Amino acid sequence: MGITFDLAQLVLDNEVAGLIKRTVRGIEVNDETLSLDTIKEVGPFKDYLAHETTFKHMRLTTSPKLMDRRMRPRWEKAGSKDAYERACDEVKHILETYKPPQLADEVLKKVRAIIEGAEAELGIKE
Repeated sequence: MGITFDLAQLVLDNEVAGLIKRTVRGIEVNDETLSLDTIKEVGPFKDYLAHETTFKHMRLTTSPKLMDRRMRPRWEKAGSKDAYERACDEVKHILETYKPPQLADEVLKKVRAIIEGAEAELGIKE
């Protein structure tokens, strides 16, 4: 049984899982998210997309990192990378820059004590 693992696919799956989690959370509906004040201010049949409130709230839904929502000409001008290629780039970036969080000194001491206890119990010497 050959076991294979694709880090880029993992990164893509992580993004999809995040989008699903966001969808399951639902959309908060209140006066602010409905932008009632903006609707009164701008008025009917006007441009809401250019209003700062729209810009402020547009990121509350989803903002995927790997799925490109640009129109095709802009996407082509930017290099025409598909989601998998961007995921590969993200994997490279993560592998080059990730710094794992460091355990607190007291945790390291407890882990060391457990290891030393196990070594003593098994008769293992350094």
